[in-house]
Amino acid sequence: MLKKYSVLLGIIISVSLLLVATMVYPGGSLFDKNAVGFNWSKNFISNLFGAKAVNGAANPARIWADAGMIFLAVSFALFFIGFSKRIPAKGAANMIKYLGAAGMLCTFLIVTPLHDIMVTLSSTLFLVSIFYITVFILKTKLHLFKFLCIICLLIFYYTLYLYGSGHYVWLPVMQKITFASTIILVLLLEYFTKTEDFEHIKTGKK
Repeated sequence: MLKKYSVLLGIIISVSLLLVATMVYPGGSLFDKNAVGFNWSKNFISNLFGAKAVNGAANPARIWADAGMIFLAVSFALFFIGFSKRIPAKGAANMIKYLGAAGMLCTFLIVTPLHDIMVTLSSTLFLVSIFYITVFILKTKLHLFKFLCIICLLIFYYTLYLYGSGHYVWLPVMQKITFASTIILVLLLEYFTKTEDFEHIKTGKK
């Protein structure tokens, strides 16, 4: 039972820890260094990882946020490894498995001084893994998941566009939307798809 729901349990723990981190964050953001507390429309999740908050105060949120990212990275890695077993094409399955797991290692390293590099690497590896999953979802009759995968990718791409182009006004909000959409997609794929959904891709049966 624990193994079956390990992804769900890990994500619940992760989100809970991150929420605690937002509650104890002293304050300060890119837009207002003297702000008090964590503002969901102004602060980035990465603000929680610093030894000091943006306003210069000691940051008690750090330990909670770091722990939350550990559980998130492990949970997503377990998802990619498990989901790869449902994919009949060995090459694609290995891409999902290894790139997905590597991307989650980079996701955890976002909390370190390597933040900017790790954001780029983790985003790239995550998107490639989800793209491979989407390709196989599009070959099934899982019509709702086709829509969800495409929407998730578009949200992720738009957020990366805002980040890369320096349009930071809406970036904090889009970061949270991206975070939520990827979690929802992963949980739905984990618990509402099965190996049988992809078998016809390998056998040619309809």
